[in-house]
Amino acid sequence: MASTACFMIVSKNDIPIYEAEVGTAPKKEDAAHQHQFILHAALDIVQDLAWTTSAMFLKSIDRFNDLVVSVYVTAGHILHIIHTRLMLLHDSRNDDGIKSFFQEVHELYIKILLNPLYLPGSRITSSHFDTKVRALARKYL
Repeated sequence: MASTACFMIVSKNDIPIYEAEVGTAPKKEDAAHQHQFILHAALDIVQDLAWTTSAMFLKSIDRFNDLVVSVYVTAGHILHIIHTRLMLLHDSRNDDGIKSFFQEVHELYIKILLNPLYLPGSRITSSHFDTKVRALARKYL
């Protein structure tokens, strides 16, 4: 079964620092831009929800046609500081798999942050990180 999935990590300044189309559905020319737009439109909802819960996995927070936006926020929101958001636009109904995907990508992201050569908030360009994220997407999504 083909699935649509677009994954994005958004920094505390609402700037995407990593993006990947990780679905198995055939790519349309304008789909990538549409997916980015849908994810950016959901940032306000994430901002409002993040302050009302201590959960990191916010599950499905928004819908657009048959696509769903699921979000995982880093632990900073619990301390009431600006946080990084891991956002996934998808058409599947697999909350457990999506949560596992987010948790493992979060661990990879922490390893990137611990790298002394990485400037927090800058674009993640590591091919190793990209390969791992895509492997996790195939495993869980």
